[in-house]
Amino acid sequence: MRPLHQPLIVLAVAITLLAQGCGMSSHPAAQATLGKPTGSAEMERVLDQPGPVQLESINSADWAVPLAGLVNLKSPAAIQAGLKDREEAIQVYAHVLKHPQRGSFLVDTGVSKKLLDDPAKAGLSWLLRQGMPIDKMKIQKSTADILDALPGKLSGVFFTHLHIDHISGMPDIPNDVPLYVGKTESTEKNLINLFVHGSTNQLLQGKQHLQEWGFQADPAQHFEGVVDIFEDGSVFAISVPGHTSGSTAYLVRTPQGPVLLTGDTCHTRWGWEHTVEPGDFTQDNARNLKNLISLKKLVERHPKIDVRLGHQR
Repeated sequence: MRPLHQPLIVLAVAITLLAQGCGMSSHPAAQATLGKPTGSAEMERVLDQPGPVQLESINSADWAVPLAGLVNLKSPAAIQAGLKDREEAIQVYAHVLKHPQRGSFLVDTGVSKKLLDDPAKAGLSWLLRQGMPIDKMKIQKSTADILDALPGKLSGVFFTHLHIDHISGMPDIPNDVPLYVGKTESTEKNLINLFVHGSTNQLLQGKQHLQEWGFQADPAQHFEGVVDIFEDGSVFAISVPGHTSGSTAYLVRTPQGPVLLTGDTCHTRWGWEHTVEPGDFTQDNARNLKNLISLKKLVERHPKIDVRLGHQR
């Protein structure tokens, strides 16, 4: 082989790898041992009955980000409304779920003060720090403070997805705590993951492997899959891919009634009211929109559901 050809081959390989992208993380993943697959009909049969789980949604940090990431500004509804990109105030949540027998869990992690004090040391790459306005994040209640207020040890973390703002509390999560995600959330390849892969790995380093919910096809075809997490009908994981490949919503039966945690299937109140999916950083807009519509139809069938969106109340 002539030496001149070697750089061309290296360049061709690099272009191929860039085109294929990479997974969101190379952190070890396996199928979850918690929960059993079920269907939306079984879930809806019980969801209007008061449940045993206490749920508190905590605003861990106030933030401001471009609207183009929160709402698809190219959607017909956004165009008709004349929406333009601007800075939008949002919140970064951690949801504290207390099951009377199984213990305390978080849905997403809030924000660790360690991450804001020294983003590089916490694991955020230089490239990510340039594109993510971390300096505009203002702590209201850090992940450490949330954990300190729990009645006992944290039993697990249920992720809606693995975008950085949803795992920003990982520096405070003990290394022995089980972690649960949607199917293929960390492994499906996508070009956009090249920008977050290293930082996601750093935030997960030393933690338990990711356990993927065992979703199976929903017989009623309302959703892409449903898992009864504790096998008692109290908390359900709902597969709603689109924003990311493993995006997951959670339906929690509380004494006050059912609560739906949409994750970033819908970020904002405007997006929910106008049925518009998120914009930038959404992997598959059409699939996201389809699953957003499915969640809205669930709420239409059960109007007592308290809807808690990804980044706004």
